[in-house]
Amino acid sequence: MDILTIVISFIVLIFSAILHEIAHGLVADRLGDPTARLAGRLTLNPKSHIDPVMTILLPVILYIGSGGQFTFGGAKPVPVDPFNLRDYRKDMALISLAGPGTNIALAIVASALVHLLVLLFPHNDISYLLGILLYIVINVNIMLAIFNLLPIPPLDGSKIFALLLPEREANSYLSLGNLGLAILLLLLNFPIAGFSLSQFLDTLIILARSALL
Repeated sequence: MDILTIVISFIVLIFSAILHEIAHGLVADRLGDPTARLAGRLTLNPKSHIDPVMTILLPVILYIGSGGQFTFGGAKPVPVDPFNLRDYRKDMALISLAGPGTNIALAIVASALVHLLVLLFPHNDISYLLGILLYIVINVNIMLAIFNLLPIPPLDGSKIFALLLPEREANSYLSLGNLGLAILLLLLNFPIAGFSLSQFLDTLIILARSALL
């Protein structure tokens, strides 16, 4: 992967992660919690969203650790006040689903544009360059969606999965918090009993990408 592609991928990752967080905030606002809106987090301005660990350090570690095969990152999580939600567990699951749902939607739209470019402007240099950009958008957003849907706290998938558990067990499970990120890094770098999370995720990403392209 050349330097230009890496830079473009990083920029796409940042703005895809920002849209991911904005989606969380918008759904929370619709469900009665204006915290993200009042905090000025419903904006595309990267300054409001960049987190040193999730936006910069984690993507670099995963990119190097995977030998350039994949990366993952995120923006600073939008604040949510559970006391403003009518049904905390259900509403948090919906708020959490909005983020990866947005990434899936972005990947689908980018895929549709790729097919449209191929149909309308075959063998065109400009459409070829746009196609590469859209391919990066598809790839990055697929990775963001799949990673965030993992049922490992504090990823979005954990709040969705917690809805299936009794309240007491769900609270204990979610209390893992940021410890889950350390668990995720270990699982990605060290196979357990022959199971490799990184290979499993790579397979899911390839399947999702094939379905769209």
